[in-house]
Amino acid sequence: MGDPKKPHKKYKTPESPFDQERLAEELSLIGTYGLNNKRELWRIRTMQRNYLRVAREMLSMEPEKRAVKEKDIKGKLYSLGFIQRDIAVEGILSLKIEDFLERRLQTFVYRNRLASSLFQARQLIVHGHIAVGDGKVYSPSYIVSREDEKSLRYAPSSPLSSVSHPLRQQLAAMESGRVER
Repeated sequence: MGDPKKPHKKYKTPESPFDQERLAEELSLIGTYGLNNKRELWRIRTMQRNYLRVAREMLSMEPEKRAVKEKDIKGKLYSLGFIQRDIAVEGILSLKIEDFLERRLQTFVYRNRLASSLFQARQLIVHGHIAVGDGKVYSPSYIVSREDEKSLRYAPSSPLSSVSHPLRQQLAAMESGRVER
């Protein structure tokens, strides 16, 4: 099980550290999704790799075992919002890193117009201004499930929950097209 004082890494580093093409792609993804560092990207990439590995293993299973495993993995990926309801195993194999990055709380806060930029979204989350369901979430890397999408809002205890807050007015003005950022 391991020593609780020494947690295991949740990511795997790239095998070739100085591959220029990979470095350029990582830099682009970090800028596009407002990630803090490459470790966040490697963590998501490891998650993607694990799901793809399971999907590849399913292709070589016996039909009875495959049906059970396929139902479980499809249910999990559907509830997390990575795939649509009726998709083949080949659809799971076609998942890209962007599909996983789009499900992060930081991206959802920005896309739902609760913040004016990805970096502001990250700050609002870390400072405790965003709630999912009944509780505040302080982690920008939180994966938003389909169920959580509907309950994403400003925290009730946050000053931002008031419509008269200057940030909310600025966001409303940007929404209506009066102010360019």
